[in-house]
Amino acid sequence: MSGYKGTFAAIDFETADAKRDSACAVAVVRVENGEIIDSLYRLVQPPRSNFSPFCVRVHNIRWKDVENEPVFADVWPQFTPLFKGVDFVAAHNASFDRSVLSACLAASGMPVVDERFLCTVKLARQVWPDLVNHKLNTVSDHLGITLQHHHAGSDAEACARIAIEGLRLKPQFAAPNML
Repeated sequence: MSGYKGTFAAIDFETADAKRDSACAVAVVRVENGEIIDSLYRLVQPPRSNFSPFCVRVHNIRWKDVENEPVFADVWPQFTPLFKGVDFVAAHNASFDRSVLSACLAASGMPVVDERFLCTVKLARQVWPDLVNHKLNTVSDHLGITLQHHHAGSDAEACARIAIEGLRLKPQFAAPNML
């Protein structure tokens, strides 16, 4: 089985607080014909300096790490070339990453993207139903993917690799009615 031969981008965000416009890190990995060909990771200064202790425990990013970083509106244009001509955007728990992207774009006064999203949690449930759960670290461990969990760059790459392998086994999952 050759799997999916199109082009997609995998995305991951870390947020500073419970509000979706609080991206403090973003990463995108571009995949063409089943191969990772490019990636970009950036820290982002969120709109508020008061980070949620819960979020800090998850990703270990603090205000001091991002206070001198550019805001989302200044960072996002660096990422847009990675989305050129993609068939879809992959994310592990796509509803979260899609909502963060939409909120950050809206808060920045930028047009919201209308890309189709493939959720690699849903894909993993279809392809590997017997896993104890379908969290990013569990699926990554199962596939032998090295993961620095909750680092947006590592998470986006793991998501891309899960999509590559999952679509190799179930290419029909990339059909429009499955996304």
